[in-house]
Amino acid sequence: MTTTHRRGPTDARTLISDELRATLASNMLDKFSGLTEEKADRGVGQMLAFVAACAASDKPLSPSPIVDDYWHAFLLHTKAYADFCDRAFGKFIHHQPGFLDKEEHGGGKAIRTRTLDAITYAGYEIDAEFWPELDLANCSQCHQNCHDSPSHPGTAA
Repeated sequence: MTTTHRRGPTDARTLISDELRATLASNMLDKFSGLTEEKADRGVGQMLAFVAACAASDKPLSPSPIVDDYWHAFLLHTKAYADFCDRAFGKFIHHQPGFLDKEEHGGGKAIRTRTLDAITYAGYEIDAEFWPELDLANCSQCHQNCHDSPSHPGTAA
């Protein structure tokens, strides 16, 4: 009889050094005054899990608005981000703005579900606080309809 043990989900924060993780968390603390150190650190992990899922997925995925903010913070450290992508995935994971066809890819909620499934399938933990269900979530991979985007319906002039 063969027994298999399913490994539990991995904390994606282990994909980068403690020093880089602290830098990214600090960047977010500087940007959002109400953020706690603990939540800032957890957010880094959710962003890393998202990027890892993107690397493994052949379908478009979408970050939540807060996860997208973390991704932007990492992208600003261009060398560290490029080195991370090369080391972890053997390829660069691009941040690709643009709208996806709703007929082909489903709306925001379908893409959110696909994203969370991809993160889980890639073996990473989901922290639900970073993946709220938003009525406005009709975006994908930062396709410019985020909460702080000028094209977001809530910010239209």
